[in-house]
Amino acid sequence: MLEFAGPVFSFRAKGASMFPEIIRVLLHRECHGAQPVLHLFGGPFVSLDGCRIEIPEGSKRLLAFVALHPGRVQRSYAAGTLWPCGDDSRAAGNLRSALWRLNKVGLELLAVDKYALTLHERVLVDLHLVVAWAARVAGEQASIDDLHALPSTPDALDLLPGWYEDWALLERERFRQRLLHALETQSRSLTRRGDHAEAIDAALLVVSADPLRESAQLALVQAHLGENNWTEARRCHDAYAETLRRELDTQPCREFSALLSTHLQMRRSPHSASPRPRALRGRSA
Repeated sequence: MLEFAGPVFSFRAKGASMFPEIIRVLLHRECHGAQPVLHLFGGPFVSLDGCRIEIPEGSKRLLAFVALHPGRVQRSYAAGTLWPCGDDSRAAGNLRSALWRLNKVGLELLAVDKYALTLHERVLVDLHLVVAWAARVAGEQASIDDLHALPSTPDALDLLPGWYEDWALLERERFRQRLLHALETQSRSLTRRGDHAEAIDAALLVVSADPLRESAQLALVQAHLGENNWTEARRCHDAYAETLRRELDTQPCREFSALLSTHLQMRRSPHSASPRPRALRGRSA
């Protein structure tokens, strides 16, 4: 049995709020047996068999940096990026200290040789699971389970919160764009399936994260129209138009407004069937 040097907390004892619902869903599908999971959302920390294991403070950035870079990471590159102050020998010494502290946790999280570092093959990373899910959804290759997996709030998937190094900021923005695009596609796919309530939820997640993102506003209006809630669709359109006017002194694209006009004309025609909203794509912020 492994003995952990760092603090260990039980997920079961502290409730189900340790990590987001979408992470639990993906882990249930992908985690086989007692696999360590590196959590970068709200982390970093490690979970294993229902327990949270804290990472030594001096090793957190090293572990996260390696996890964010696929494949082998050269030791000199990691040391120079994470400890830019001072000379190369001092950076290399800091890297060795971080590895020593990490080994004290009692888990094989990194595979290390004299030249490079990489994650141990058995370590799962929550970010990797969500990125794979987002790729399936955005590529319209999602399973039914994928389509019904949703973050609870836009902040539920906050990557390395409070970290402001350039490499962390870049990865946070890269993930943010992937997630927003996936949620828009998810909303449109759910609308086509007739799952309008979840389609609205997915679109609202994007709108709340980026109110000026026109493609998300379009997805939201299309979900309302798919449910024949014309007044809700018009309210969302008008609110977005007012926000654009106030913030950017512009207006929604012509196709956006035409979508509502076409739908209204079809509603007024006694011989028209219920319209199917066109899958329009608007401007993305």
